[in-house]
Amino acid sequence: MSYLAPSRAQLLCALALAAIAVPAVACSKDESGEDGSGAAVASVGAPPASEFPKAPAQITDVVGFGEQTDETVVLPGTQAFDVGENRASFGVFDVDRTQDTDASIAIYAQNSEGGEVLGPFPTAIESLETPAAFVAQSTSTDPDSAKAIYVTDIDFPEEGFYDLAAVIDDGDDVKTTFIPSVPVGSKSYEQIPDVGEQAPVTHTDTIDDVSNVAEIDTRVPAGTMHDVDLADVLGEEPVVLLFATPALCMTQVCGPVVDIAEEVKSERPDDAAYIHQEVYVDNNPEKGIRQPLKDYGLKTEPWLFVIDSDGKIVERIEGAFSKSELEAAIDKAQPAGESTSSSSR
Repeated sequence: MSYLAPSRAQLLCALALAAIAVPAVACSKDESGEDGSGAAVASVGAPPASEFPKAPAQITDVVGFGEQTDETVVLPGTQAFDVGENRASFGVFDVDRTQDTDASIAIYAQNSEGGEVLGPFPTAIESLETPAAFVAQSTSTDPDSAKAIYVTDIDFPEEGFYDLAAVIDDGDDVKTTFIPSVPVGSKSYEQIPDVGEQAPVTHTDTIDDVSNVAEIDTRVPAGTMHDVDLADVLGEEPVVLLFATPALCMTQVCGPVVDIAEEVKSERPDDAAYIHQEVYVDNNPEKGIRQPLKDYGLKTEPWLFVIDSDGKIVERIEGAFSKSELEAAIDKAQPAGESTSSSSR
């Protein structure tokens, strides 16, 4: 998922994603939903922790909670973790190359140097699907485009690498599997601005800067979030700032999250300035990343920052996010009593 000097763990994740990506047949017309955007995937809240076994003495003992499987693969969708509570997302795939979008899953974690096993952390299912009107051609024709992610909060007590494992209840059997380790407190991510900090001022690309919107948007058709330069609105009004490259994304979630942002923008156009910033210079990975990503210290994509009218970051999300997560973030950026989210209309 990295586009700059990926670590060995990140490369393994990317290779695993490529190896188990959804085949074209999974997105064929016969298997699509009535709206043409694919079979419906519902967002489901996390089950209670009491439905899963208590944490064992060692992370390797999680295998005793069910049949250890190599039929299901769970991969981290985030890499930038700090000490304390973190939002963690995961992609779940079956070996027949289909995405698993309706399992009940809990995550367990342990510092690689030893110590207490943390968990269980039950995951919610967050749908990445949008109505057909907001599904870009570049999303619908990508057979690997993600449909859902599993999300939970994990409280890491100290820095280090953490080994992860999952307990998976698919309704028929309880299975267990190990997950690639993740770094906590990695210095390679410390330049990324965090919640509560002032958002860096940078010039984002706009339609006024180019002769063709395709120069600053790999989405097909191009989106509508290129009218505003961040430097012109930062500190003046709430901002939804999304770094993503729909056509060049290694994790196959950039297209869906840009579609989600377009849907939310259409429903809440006055609640924020919406900015989609592409990743690569001239949309060419060989030319390196664009200046705004350097200014935000980013090493993975996509990234979402929601910023209030004082220029302070109220939410940041690495990787995929659902419509409800984006709306909740925008609500945080609204002055008290002024939220106009669709859920409150």
